[in-house]
Amino acid sequence: MSSPSSPPDSRPSAPIDLHRVRRLFDAPGRIADSDFLRREIAARMHERLGLVKAQPQRVLDLGCGDGADLAMLQEHYPQAQVLGLDASLPLLSAAQRKQSEATSSLNRMLRKLLPARGGARLGAGPGLVCGDFAQLPMQAASADLVWSNLALHWHPLPDRIFAEWRRVLRVDGLLMFSCFGPDTFREIRAAFAAVDGAAHALSFVDMHDLGDMLVNTGFSTPVMDMETLTVTYDSVHKLLADVRAWGGNPLLTRRRGLVGRRDWKAVEDALAAGRRADGRLALTFEIVYGHAFRPEPTRTASGESIIRLDLNKKR
Repeated sequence: MSSPSSPPDSRPSAPIDLHRVRRLFDAPGRIADSDFLRREIAARMHERLGLVKAQPQRVLDLGCGDGADLAMLQEHYPQAQVLGLDASLPLLSAAQRKQSEATSSLNRMLRKLLPARGGARLGAGPGLVCGDFAQLPMQAASADLVWSNLALHWHPLPDRIFAEWRRVLRVDGLLMFSCFGPDTFREIRAAFAAVDGAAHALSFVDMHDLGDMLVNTGFSTPVMDMETLTVTYDSVHKLLADVRAWGGNPLLTRRRGLVGRRDWKAVEDALAAGRRADGRLALTFEIVYGHAFRPEPTRTASGESIIRLDLNKKR
């Protein structure tokens, strides 16, 4: 997940250790327990996608993970070429296995339903690419829809990501994404604040700042939305396990060394003190949704203004 050096006006969201993030996602078993929220957010993004009239020829799922969103996108746009990209080879391998198993099952069913003709055969399904969504291995203006579900917040320079995603979109192409907002893991921050002043969770970017970044990187008519979801737990242990499954603390500025037994007990006690009336523990997720279009360019690469004349317009 390396990225080129940032331009002077890039604004970091947090000093994220990209190598640590890569190691996390290279172990799919460690993040499996957190997938329930990705599926829920994907369904909510899909509802929003249904409100946008578009017939894309190529769809990119950036940060596709194990490919769980790819089948949904292919079903929504059956005529489109759907590509999933992720920096983690283990996750892409899992996506490939899922696709192969699904295709084999459907082919077996088709052979039973159409034995006289030998059955129909399905294609290979959506394509998979290993790459960095900050440096996409794709030509400019090569996609009509860029989709990214809960991946953007893992990069320290979201404005650079937006610029790269705009580069690969065709004119009038659509970007649709989701990511965590600032209130995510607020219970974790509060609990650790009783122990020390170090950062123990990411500081996620505000929805309005993301909207400004979209405009500054050349997108038009961005629409931003936010909702707060609460997941509840029976035990502190399970809550912390899910936080670790969501990435734990990938900050370069994180506290080095293990948290002592006394401090760790203080963190657990602070979390336990937040039990609700029903006895369950709450963990907050602020989910930011955004979509925007790539407009017609108004300037050339050298900075000259572009003036368009409609020669067919009646005088």
